[in-house]
Amino acid sequence: MSGGNPLKELKPNKEFFVGIDSDGCAFPTMELKHKECFIPNIVKSFGLQSVSKYAREAAEFVNLYSKWRGINRFPALLMVIDLLAERPEVRRSGVKLPDLGELKKWADSGAALGNPALEAEVKKNGNRVLARVLEWSKAVNQSIDWMVEGCQPFAFVRESLGKMAARADIVVVSATPLEALRKEWAEHGIDSFTRIIAGQELGSKKEHLALAAGGKYPPEKILMIGDAPGDMKAARGNSALFFPVNPGEEEKSWELLYSEAFGRFMAGSYSGNYEAGLIAKFEKLLPDKPPWKK
Repeated sequence: MSGGNPLKELKPNKEFFVGIDSDGCAFPTMELKHKECFIPNIVKSFGLQSVSKYAREAAEFVNLYSKWRGINRFPALLMVIDLLAERPEVRRSGVKLPDLGELKKWADSGAALGNPALEAEVKKNGNRVLARVLEWSKAVNQSIDWMVEGCQPFAFVRESLGKMAARADIVVVSATPLEALRKEWAEHGIDSFTRIIAGQELGSKKEHLALAAGGKYPPEKILMIGDAPGDMKAARGNSALFFPVNPGEEEKSWELLYSEAFGRFMAGSYSGNYEAGLIAKFEKLLPDKPPWKK
């Protein structure tokens, strides 16, 4: 990452560091964004009206109900199209699925997987496939801006933020575009608990943690809170601890963090069996095989 990144420039004010994911973790926005914004635009942008049922099933599995929950929108789109290509019902329909080979090349190139980098690539090479994907991604953002409002944070999020902010520097670590993040956190007056709100424009979640906390706090004093395996991977990639917000049990998870888990984190008794038990339960909730393949 280049200089001038606010994460890199962050200086510790507190003893501990906490990274928090946003969609589906702090806010009940994952279902809303994917079911009402992402999926309708996938169907419309890629001509999948005749197989919308299967497109919805594939997109919901990838983005909400599997171990890939929460991954970046571009790899997720590739997975959705791949899953559709495998279904006999889709093959029999005669629908022509988009060839997203150019998107895969770009996604694998190491570029920051956000609209700014994709737009720069389209301007540079004029690739039609990438231009189509960019149009879809912009349409998704417009739908989110129109649809997503009034989503209160999960119960115990505000209380937990207040408790944590007294002892920890808090950074929002998210793959969501920054504009949407700022809007949601400010709308409910909880942005004041954070030092920085970091979206996809500043890199991956692993990079966010590395830049904001790496070498600045001992690993045992760095905690990532998230609702997806990618959040846990980002934490482990930085030797940090992980607290899972379980999909479908978000309020219980935040209440546990508030009443018990954060205290253990500060006391140094979170890692080991306690953390392992929470993660084992979390991983059982997110399978790697879609229900139609069982």
